[in-house]
Amino acid sequence: MAGRLGGMSDWEASGVEGAELTDEQIEVLRRYGTERDVAVGDVLFSPGDSSYDFVVVLAGRVDIVGGTLDQPKVAVSHGPRRFVGELNMITGQRVFLTARVVEAGRILAVPRDDLLHLLTTEGELADVIVATFIARRRMLRAADGQGSLRMLGSRFCPHTLELRGFLVRSGIPHSWTDLEDEDDPAVVLAQFGARLTDAPIVVTPTTVLLDPTPGELADLLGLTYRAVPGSTFDLVVIGAGPAGLAASVYGASEGLSTVTLEAVAVGGQAGTSSRIENYLGFPQGLSGLDLADRATIQAQRLGARITNPCQVAKLHTEAGWHVVELTDGSQIPAKAVIVATGAEYRRPAVAGWEGFENSGIHYAATQTEGRLWAGSRVGVIGGGNSAGQAALFLASKGCEVHVLIRGEGLASSMSSYLIARIDNDPRITVEPRTEVRELHGDGRLDGVTVERTAAGDGTRERLDLAALFCFIGAVPATSWLNGCLATDDKGFLRTGRDLDIADLGPAWDGLDRAPLPLETSVPGVFAVGDVRAGSIKRVAAAVGEGSTAVRSVHDHLAVVH
Repeated sequence: MAGRLGGMSDWEASGVEGAELTDEQIEVLRRYGTERDVAVGDVLFSPGDSSYDFVVVLAGRVDIVGGTLDQPKVAVSHGPRRFVGELNMITGQRVFLTARVVEAGRILAVPRDDLLHLLTTEGELADVIVATFIARRRMLRAADGQGSLRMLGSRFCPHTLELRGFLVRSGIPHSWTDLEDEDDPAVVLAQFGARLTDAPIVVTPTTVLLDPTPGELADLLGLTYRAVPGSTFDLVVIGAGPAGLAASVYGASEGLSTVTLEAVAVGGQAGTSSRIENYLGFPQGLSGLDLADRATIQAQRLGARITNPCQVAKLHTEAGWHVVELTDGSQIPAKAVIVATGAEYRRPAVAGWEGFENSGIHYAATQTEGRLWAGSRVGVIGGGNSAGQAALFLASKGCEVHVLIRGEGLASSMSSYLIARIDNDPRITVEPRTEVRELHGDGRLDGVTVERTAAGDGTRERLDLAALFCFIGAVPATSWLNGCLATDDKGFLRTGRDLDIADLGPAWDGLDRAPLPLETSVPGVFAVGDVRAGSIKRVAAAVGEGSTAVRSVHDHLAVVH
């Protein structure tokens, strides 16, 4: 997206640059900012900046430039009454574009903190700004981030898939170069000072990351937790799946200083769903990524901080505060904590399974995996809704899909609307009473051996499959708690009336109350979503628990703080 269309950039032609502000809207903004003159060549922000002012152009012109220093790309040009800014003003992500004055004039600059306050107090104007920010971010994604953030690697490299999955699930605009499609990958990497052994690499206008971890990339992007000495929070939410995001939205909207910590990627397991069709209010369905994206923006607009990847190591209580300790040693004191860590993928007991993860074995069927295996013969293990959604999505990408289930059929575990669609899709074959026993491939999966258990004689056969998608349930993500909260016999957190007297320690002695709804065995610590014992494994139920828990947080704080 380097050029112009009839004198306009692609961005301008799409109309996402935003409508011109009215006199009344500019007057509102004047209450939050200050005016100043600008000259040609002035830079309002540049790649790597952690923050910048929201700018309204009163006179003159400002270009937004992407690409590299030697190959700049003008994304859009803002004239009078237009404003400069993008979704990272809300998310806190570092800048990878440049705003440069190309025609002298005058601007109105609003500091980011003041803009965030405006977004919670000036409803009509806030709607205009946020809608434009979202549209600009979508355009940046469609335009591969204007070439300002590039990732290069092999689609057959597990680390590359992990890193690219993080970028996709975090909604980061970027371009992707698959080295498998290059005639000479070594030459391609050499122009960035990298070798084949350095891949995957991430290229930005300010640096080149060689074989980075998701954490290192997140730190570069400004997505990780940045501690402020002496800072405390009313509420720490651990986990950013649907339950954690709902808690973040309601916590921030009800005046609680809220920070949300996610270990992998925002959206949780729901974020890996290609299509959710039974969520209230979305008759045409929506993807897990869309749901997570909307909820994240909503929470951040209301004032919540959301950081990822951010791994929690332990939780303890000290001097009346709940202290959340991260793996890097950082400590976050909070008046209340909501645990929404969900569950971790269950793996079949098949020899060599982990060696093929991201080399043919996947636990999600998103657009990334769909592009990777389009037109291939693939298998889906599991008979629940997630497996059904994955099978239909992969079939839509031209895959021949074999659904492998242990039971007699799908009726006992899958919604009827999914079963009907699967039965009607000639590209999907359901294979009941079938279990995977062996994996085949040299570095990459190329087939499996399955046992037809209905035969009762151990009959086995090989299926040639390029990829295998596993949806056989999950185990609670509670190992990091080291037994500090009461669980059931499967490790799920017990809450509220499910707690026994024996579960309640000395901390309850002076409270003179029973555990609140969704409260764990430690006062002021709550559990919601899939990590909670007895929870309903549905997105809507998780969202309901996340919002309900905030009500209980208020009740707790009214007594102890």
